[in-house]
Amino acid sequence: MKTLNREILRLAIPSILANITIPLVGMVDVAIIGHISNASAIGGIAIGTMLFDLLYWNFGFLRIGTSGLTAQAFGQGDRTKQVSIFAQTMSIAAVSALFVLAIQWLFVTGALYFVPCSEEVADFARRYFFVRIWAAPATLALMVFKGWFIGMQDTVSPMVCDIVVNVVNMVASYLLAVQTPLGIIGVAYGTVIAQYVGLFTALGLMMARYRNLFHDHWRHIVLRDDLGRVFRLSGNLFVRSLCFMVVYVGFTVFATTYGDGELAVSTIMMKLFMLFSYFVDGFAYAGEALTGRFIGEGSGRQLGRAVWLLFVWALGVGLLFTLIYAVTGDWSIRMMTSDPMVISTSHPYLVWLALMPLVSCAAFMWDGIYIGATAGRQVRDCMIVSAVAFMAVYLAFRSLWGIQALYAAYFAHLLARAAYLTILWPKVFRQQHLN
Repeated sequence: MKTLNREILRLAIPSILANITIPLVGMVDVAIIGHISNASAIGGIAIGTMLFDLLYWNFGFLRIGTSGLTAQAFGQGDRTKQVSIFAQTMSIAAVSALFVLAIQWLFVTGALYFVPCSEEVADFARRYFFVRIWAAPATLALMVFKGWFIGMQDTVSPMVCDIVVNVVNMVASYLLAVQTPLGIIGVAYGTVIAQYVGLFTALGLMMARYRNLFHDHWRHIVLRDDLGRVFRLSGNLFVRSLCFMVVYVGFTVFATTYGDGELAVSTIMMKLFMLFSYFVDGFAYAGEALTGRFIGEGSGRQLGRAVWLLFVWALGVGLLFTLIYAVTGDWSIRMMTSDPMVISTSHPYLVWLALMPLVSCAAFMWDGIYIGATAGRQVRDCMIVSAVAFMAVYLAFRSLWGIQALYAAYFAHLLARAAYLTILWPKVFRQQHLN
């Protein structure tokens, strides 16, 4: 048990260290704009970020599908398959990047047509999008690199990539937005620069750590072997991503109907909540790696132990952040903006910020375990149920509670995810036919 605990921490801690920098990037972007501009600009970056979420969440299978498949190949000791999975998913990423660049104008025009926001917000979102879209090839390729590294039980390499990307992003965004004539749109240029720096970092790490693996097995790659399994898994995860968009994009879109002030508050609240999620995601990544590995090895006993310990760690993180948010909620809002209107508007919603970590830790942990098991159909069905729960609660209570119904709906979708995957796990475990 102690050895397994050390293995969980070996995988989780680098991911947590890397993930800490991810929400800091968004928080820095919002803080930069919040201090040099107004609520409309904060809302504009929220819509611009939402547009990229709308695109990139559709391609989330490039990371999570690669992770689970690679981890199982690692557990089987099949080195040729490890290399083949990387080649297959990177090929899909390349085609996807070309598609994204080709549809950029149609996408942003169509999306903004359906988003109810002020012209000032829409104008900044459009400018932000058309700059940042040129990072798409690097962003999608980095998803594959990150998933492959995690599947290979290596969370140090993606940690290095994430830290490089996010530090470069923060520095470049600040310098370009504050110190150059670009102004607030400089945050978009900073993101583009950071993504390509990250891509070259990932290539360098792969050459340094896995050169012999690729040298020995590259000639044996068969791009069509197991491609059917890759596409089936990717299809299920694609539907899952669409359902995530219903929730996360829906949260932002619905918030826009309550005005720029409420949109600014909801943007800040979500950034603060995601700070917690990136901590617990470190253990979810460990869950992906270990679940896939133990399934590949055929070890049901080790898998059962790993699941138990992973949930102990996830619950501990959830309790810690519930306490932190309960004590420091108002200070956290003031750290993000100096606008008195935004600060005062946020106070009625701080209770949701404190409650979310404890409720969501199980949902996030199960995601990692199911992804490691490549249980694509089950996580797809779970997110369909969760998206329905989100929409049902919001539509049922918005006339009574106003924007509070939006936070309640987000809360409900987390409960649905946790409950559905908990109930289903014994069946999924049996289906693996482990010893």
